Amino acid sequence: MNKTTLSADKDPMGCAIKDFYFNKKADILRVFSPEFEEDEMPVNFLFRGFDEMPSVEQEALKLAQGRILDVGAGSGCHALALQQMGKSVEAIDVSELSVEVMREQGISARTINFFDTTFQAKYDTILMLMNGSGIIGHLENLPFFFQRARQLLAPGGSVLMDSSNLSYLYEQEDGSLLFNKDDDHYFGEVEFSLQYGEVKGEPYTWLYLDFETLEGAATYYKFKAEKLLEGDYYNFLVRLTPIEE
Repeated sequence: MNKTTLSADKDPMGCAIKDFYFNKKADILRVFSPEFEEDEMPVNFLFRGFDEMPSVEQEALKLAQGRILDVGAGSGCHALALQQMGKSVEAIDVSELSVEVMREQGISARTINFFDTTFQAKYDTILMLMNGSGIIGHLENLPFFFQRARQLLAPGGSVLMDSSNLSYLYEQEDGSLLFNKDDDHYFGEVEFSLQYGEVKGEPYTWLYLDFETLEGAATYYKFKAEKLLEGDYYNFLVRLTPIEE
């Protein structure tokens, strides 16, 4: 598992977040993938308020309780919304620049990778939003994810995570799925790279999980998976709760 954090010279999103927060404007955050056309990520969307969030995110924030860990918190918009609700939240991110912005907003934030086992604490809710399953990277990393979730969850705690089922991209008119025969990986493993101005990030793989695959893995690693809500764009919110032995 990759347990590293990002240096500023390899952190396009962190640069964009810092630029927007301190200067109230930002250049284009460009998104590249060998599987899709070049795209742009609107930086202001990373600072959205509760009313601007998709339904799956709003529901997750409502359900989050106790001591909350916001994983991959980015600009801190979810942590900030939780604080405004009067909830107790801590945030982590691999981006030192993003953590700097979160701290400026009064959020308790730390630069560390979720998979870094030197990070040890107990939480009632682990929150992973904005296709939060992405940080897992590859299907082969699911054992490490469930292991870390179990280590960090307090008794009775759970993970609230959203993901997206990308199988619709391969759906034929008759409803069947047709995948590229040359592909040797799960269809939800998508490679991306970002660029902000002159700052270019290293390629990374983001994992989009369909619910059936996630549920099967959860059962195998002794977690209960509950689909709580489906969004408008093939996305969904799931709650993962360890099954006590």
